[in-house]
Amino acid sequence: MLSPLTLAFVGDAVYGLLVRQKLAGLDLSPSRLHPASVRLVRAEAQARAAEALFPRLTEEEQGIFKRGRNAHTGGVPKNATVGEYHAATGLEALFGYLYLAGRDHRLTELFREIWDRADAEGDLYKK
Repeated sequence: MLSPLTLAFVGDAVYGLLVRQKLAGLDLSPSRLHPASVRLVRAEAQARAAEALFPRLTEEEQGIFKRGRNAHTGGVPKNATVGEYHAATGLEALFGYLYLAGRDHRLTELFREIWDRADAEGDLYKK
């Protein structure tokens, strides 16, 4: 099994691509696409998504998330709290795991929940 930080490395790319794919389907001007993407992939947003998803994760998925969350990352970005950054790393580790395991259906299902929540909260269309 890969390390949690390696899973998070892959999951970061997967998560970012899923966000960009969804944003590309919206009627947003090019100047609004990047800021919208940043809002959705930053640690704070990922931490909120992880908190909302956690109760619906399987036991195995919760274990992967916790391994990622508890991994020693070596630093925290200045725009996130330690807790937010660790939760975001856990979510990314889960997405990396699901992607590498070929569990595309589950990956899509979880991302759809995150996307629908962001849409309901208005995070997609803020300036």
